Amino acid sequence: MKWIAATALLLALAAVFAKVTNVAGEIRQQSQVDEARAADAIIVLGAAEYRGKPSPVLEARLNHALFLYLQHMAPRIITTGGAGGDPVFTEGSVGRAYLSEHGVPLEAIVVEREAGSTAQSVASVAEIMQRMNLKSAIVVSDGYHIFRVKKMLESSGLQVYGSPRPSAPPDRWQYFRQAVGYLLWKIGVAV
Repeated sequence: MKWIAATALLLALAAVFAKVTNVAGEIRQQSQVDEARAADAIIVLGAAEYRGKPSPVLEARLNHALFLYLQHMAPRIITTGGAGGDPVFTEGSVGRAYLSEHGVPLEAIVVEREAGSTAQSVASVAEIMQRMNLKSAIVVSDGYHIFRVKKMLESSGLQVYGSPRPSAPPDRWQYFRQAVGYLLWKIGVAV
């Protein structure tokens, strides 16, 4: 009887591993595609900030969003991200300041500054876009992050295009990590 339970457990684990591997492959494929086109907004996913200055990752995301904005891909940029332990600055606010310093008018920048996770950022951005009657967006983040964010925003009825920031290829673990995050979200666990 124990061998039946052990076999069932092994089959279940194999099925989960196969699903995660399949989704990781989709994430890898999405990470290499730039779908940028005219949209209502450019969404910049937050990353670390250091005492009011963007980390290299956040700065690269902001620079890519700035490039798209200057190409007239969208009339506004939405920056995201909460405090992450910083009592003074948020990722979203640091993003706004950076873009403003680089010529983007303040009225063209919308800030989401409360979220502490991708799921929270996406939920807040979807709400902001619905309130502003915005229907489409270009998501700017690291390539491995785009698939999950797109799926989450699309579930809110938005048309979403991915545009990964220029970067070195990530290690494969990032694809699997995002696949697990996506599959958890699909079953109702927000991460």
